[in-house]
Amino acid sequence: MSTTIGTSNATVDPRVQAIGVEETGGRPTKDVESRPAGSKTNPIASAIGKTAIWVLLVGFAFAFLYPFLWLLSASFKPRGEVFDNRLIPQTFNPQNYAEVWEKLPLLSWMGNSILIAVLAAGLVTLSSSVVAFGFAYFKFPGRNLLFGLILATMMLPGAVTLIPTYLIWNNFGLVGTNVPLWAANLFGSAFYIFLQRQFFLGLPRELFEAARMDGASYWGLFWRIAAPLSVPSFIIVFIFEFQASWNNLQAPLIYLNTGGIESFTVPLGISYAMTAFSPGNGGQGDYQWVMVAALLVTLPMLILFAFGQRYFIEGIATQGRKG
Repeated sequence: MSTTIGTSNATVDPRVQAIGVEETGGRPTKDVESRPAGSKTNPIASAIGKTAIWVLLVGFAFAFLYPFLWLLSASFKPRGEVFDNRLIPQTFNPQNYAEVWEKLPLLSWMGNSILIAVLAAGLVTLSSSVVAFGFAYFKFPGRNLLFGLILATMMLPGAVTLIPTYLIWNNFGLVGTNVPLWAANLFGSAFYIFLQRQFFLGLPRELFEAARMDGASYWGLFWRIAAPLSVPSFIIVFIFEFQASWNNLQAPLIYLNTGGIESFTVPLGISYAMTAFSPGNGGQGDYQWVMVAALLVTLPMLILFAFGQRYFIEGIATQGRKG
């Protein structure tokens, strides 16, 4: 008898297993559940893997931060030590930050850049969103063909339209002013139209149909329903265009180079300072002021991205919930 009992404990009849599973509602019991052999993770290997990942991430972070750290260090150095590649200045010279305002019209450059960037970003955000809403909401013959033609303009090199665009602004007598740097954004941008159209397509169409039944106009559909629900896309477009305008050197070089240096934007002003302080052009090599100016003009973009980064995450999450 004891032998029989021992054998029954060692081997379980498959029919008994099936009955046990049925009694538990199709779920295996805790005794049936067991980890496969060798599934336990080695704590030493796991710690080594995590350490390697952290070292790799820190290394990449330092590689990306090194130019900024070098610029920060160079801004505190005297003239003869600017390019010595030391991250810790041998001679600490903080008066560079006081002297740069006397040597360069930095406030004028930053004011011009902020004005142009705000106008350019605000206009392209509004104009592109209106066009994008039209492509997302209205259904008309040739809609996809027209949208494809708009996207095809992104494949056209900017150098092809450079001369015709200059001739247009020259005929209007606006060369030498900042109008060409922001007025073209009144007509939208193909990339931003595509980006915002994707946001509008993710909105429930029933909202717009219900609003139309309540007597809302087409402008009301856009301004009172689509726009409030697509704030992340508006902010993303605004930040992208603000950065593009803030860093733009080519357009100010073409349209603002005929005026005084006070009308320059930040990129054009720093380029002018590099040339003016160059020993080959009669300068003394006072590049420490250029480094200070370059560092100070990065602060507005850092602040803008610091406040806008959550909208990037929200926009990505919104796109991920579609479909």
